[in-house]
Amino acid sequence: MNWLGSIAAQNKLVDKGNTLLPAPGSAKTVKPDNVVTDGPYTEIKEFISGYIVVKTDTIEEAVEIAKENPIFKIGGSIEVREVLKRD
Repeated sequence: MNWLGSIAAQNKLVDKGNTLLPAPGSAKTVKPDNVVTDGPYTEIKEFISGYIVVKTDTIEEAVEIAKENPIFKIGGSIEVREVLKRD
């Protein structure tokens, strides 16, 4: 099963990129080789090629999902942001 399909199969896919994202509050960036850093620090030479919204209990769970993205095969990185916190 493909990466996005596996997220949908777990009922964690909320949006495949059709809504506006809020300003970053809590964020992490996942890079190749499972390197995770704090913050949404995109360099000027980088660009956003797309996004999805997933439903998880923690940002750490979202990071684990991001680590499986095939974008790393071509050298991309993924920014993980908390967009809506539920109590």
